[in-house]
Amino acid sequence: MANEIVEVKAEAKQPEAPEKTGLTIEEYEKKYVKRENARSAKFFVWMFALLIGVILFTCLFFVSVKCYEINEYFGYAMIGVSVLFFLFLYIVPLAKVLHSGYFITNVDKRKAGAAKRHNKALRKDIANHIIHLHSEVGAVKWYDSAEVGKLAIAVNTNKDEGIKAALTALYKGSVRKTANSLIRKSALRAGLQSAISQQNVLDVALVSATNLKMIKDLVYLYGFRPSDAKLSKIFGEVMMASLAAYGLENANFGSTVVKDLGGAAKGLPFLGGLLGTIIDSTVQGLVNAAFTAFIGYQAIKYLEKEYHLQDILDGIELESEEDLKENAVPGRRRPSRPEAIFLDCVLLKGLFP
Repeated sequence: MANEIVEVKAEAKQPEAPEKTGLTIEEYEKKYVKRENARSAKFFVWMFALLIGVILFTCLFFVSVKCYEINEYFGYAMIGVSVLFFLFLYIVPLAKVLHSGYFITNVDKRKAGAAKRHNKALRKDIANHIIHLHSEVGAVKWYDSAEVGKLAIAVNTNKDEGIKAALTALYKGSVRKTANSLIRKSALRAGLQSAISQQNVLDVALVSATNLKMIKDLVYLYGFRPSDAKLSKIFGEVMMASLAAYGLENANFGSTVVKDLGGAAKGLPFLGGLLGTIIDSTVQGLVNAAFTAFIGYQAIKYLEKEYHLQDILDGIELESEEDLKENAVPGRRRPSRPEAIFLDCVLLKGLFP
């Protein structure tokens, strides 16, 4: 019995090696890495986020003005509602999304080691987030209890491979199922709200808020957000959906259909007007619901792809820093800032003796 205990302890002390993928870092770069400007991606994230905020603020302003024209006190009340709406349905979701971590996968061999260490730490943060979230009453049904139990054991024993296996099982199972449910509910909400409101500025505000909340819920569910390059695309799609919601109100599909009916609509003018309103509401609801569903499924696609890429990257054996220095091509080292300044001065002196 004592020998068995010693053997178990010895096995537990052995460090776990990540599962090998068979790829080299050069093959990974060639297959998965794309040239991206990190600063530009971050700029577009903030630009689209601010544009969404400007659109939402403008819509709420016009709604408040219209309410004030109806009644002064009604207008003041609407201003208060608009402030709360902007705070809890724009500022809070946006802050939670931007504050979440993301996997670093678009790297070359020089930054791959740092990316792997970052991703490993993030996986543990995600695991703790899911375990904590599962303990809350409202999120118990989001995750499979058995897999969360395995995840908790892996975290307590500090086994990274166990954390990866449990997270992968969750993302392929209960998390994806919950994400699909969240998207369907958000699409249904966006469709019903725009179909009932029949006011373009109100449609834009409701659709924008619904899409932002859905993105926040998906990020909260998965425990991480897409990278800046992918998040900027999602925010751009949210902005386009908001503009589409505004344009649909002025499209007047119902009036076009009623005109095509000709004499049948003229005989019953009330029926023609009602039919036109129903057609407009239906088209607006369906299109806005479709936009919301598209944004949600795109977000899932980006999240799952980046989780898959970090898993591939984690299984690649990297050269040590000493090996990289030995294999470096002479003359290819990037000069330091003082050296660059000195070289520039020499170059200028040669051009202007």
